[in-house]
Amino acid sequence: MDDLLYKQEVFQLVGLCMDVHRELGKGHDEVIYKDALVVELSRAGVPFLREKNYEITYKGVILPHYYYADFVVGDKILFEAKAVEKLTDSHIKQVLNYLAASKLRLGLLVNFGGDSLEWKRVVL
Repeated sequence: MDDLLYKQEVFQLVGLCMDVHRELGKGHDEVIYKDALVVELSRAGVPFLREKNYEITYKGVILPHYYYADFVVGDKILFEAKAVEKLTDSHIKQVLNYLAASKLRLGLLVNFGGDSLEWKRVVL
C-alpha cells in the first residue's frame, strides 16, 4: 500500500493545529485561529503563504473574483481552516474547488469549532 501523500507534513500541521485548539479552545472567530496558526507555523519554521489567491478561468476568460486559500503550506498543501460546529460536504467541495484552481493535490480541512479538533485530508 502506498504511503499517504505528504504524511509527515500533515502530521506536523495537525499537531500545530492541536496546539492552537488546546490553547484557545472553541468559540473564537475563524480569523483568530488563523492568526494563532501563523504564530505556530512561524515558530516551527514551516514555509507558508496566507490567503493566497487563485484566478478562475471560464471559457478562456479570467473571472474578476478569485479563490483565496487560507494557507498554502510548503507550496504543496492547501490548508483551509473553519470554526464551525461540524464539517459538512460543502466544506469538502470548497477544498476540492480550491485544489482544482491551485493545481495542488492535497488539501487539509481543519475545524477548530468543536469540542475537539476535527480534520480531513482532501485529495484531488
